[in-house]
Amino acid sequence: MAGPSAKGVYHKVQRGETIWRIAKAYQVGIDEIVRSNNIPNAANVEENQLVFVPGADAVKKIIIDKDDLNKNEFIWPVKGKIITYFGDSNRGQFYRGILIQAQDGDSVHAARDGQVVFADYLQGYGYAIILDHLDGYFTVYARNSALASKLGEYVPKGHPIANVGKRGDAASLHFEIRRNSQAQNPLYYLP
Repeated sequence: MAGPSAKGVYHKVQRGETIWRIAKAYQVGIDEIVRSNNIPNAANVEENQLVFVPGADAVKKIIIDKDDLNKNEFIWPVKGKIITYFGDSNRGQFYRGILIQAQDGDSVHAARDGQVVFADYLQGYGYAIILDHLDGYFTVYARNSALASKLGEYVPKGHPIANVGKRGDAASLHFEIRRNSQAQNPLYYLP
């Protein structure tokens, strides 16, 4: 947590704000906010929570433009309980996304508008789709039973792109957000 001599402000989280949205508004890196607030990998922010924004001079009112919200904010690709969190150890390896428990065959939806840059079987991921959001962000949707989008296709946010698959006796979706090829914690971006 930030010390008494640290320069910055406390921002009170409003409905619909994410760590990503707060970082963009204050022009501060997500990692700086996460580190300053000791936010665990399994957490997102909640309404009325105070978040220390390092380096900021004044509290900003974050105006969420409905057009921007509709276009640029991420949405959940499928509804369900998170069963593996970003950073968890998976067979001794760092887990690069989140695993969302769902029903076998549920529709997987594009988290943002984007272009399909991969739609095929990928070793370790199963049937996967990768979307390029054309701003340095990519999303990965893996462990699917079927793909509903094709390579090169442009898909709008919320559009069905695949169906949840089943491994063993559990159906789940592996979901990643990558920024400039670096895995990010999806919970810092999802509402």
